Amino acid sequence: MGTISTNSGVFTLINVFTVEPEHQEKLRDILVEATEEVVKHFPGYISANIHLSLDGTSVINYAQWRSEADFRTMHADPKAREHFAACREISKPNPVFCTVSYVDEARTTA
Repeated sequence: MGTISTNSGVFTLINVFTVEPEHQEKLRDILVEATEEVVKHFPGYISANIHLSLDGTSVINYAQWRSEADFRTMHADPKAREHFAACREISKPNPVFCTVSYVDEARTTA
């Protein structure tokens, strides 16, 4: 399970795909299929979270990996690249590689 933490040491990918609203669900389906069939089976995979913008023009993939090397190994695999090519046919990806710098969580009182 993925956890957002400043001391986790994980490699984080935030990929914002720009997409026409009529292709938003299709892109989501491609990303979910890629995750289920290929991505999550690679060593170092931690989590993937897919977000859909309310205006239909973006799909955001927040993914965590044990290391950048693990991510790059998966990304170079021909099966994964096939899915990513399908994403590029209907969207423009903008990947951003990150480390978590700050986290604030709401506190509940009982």
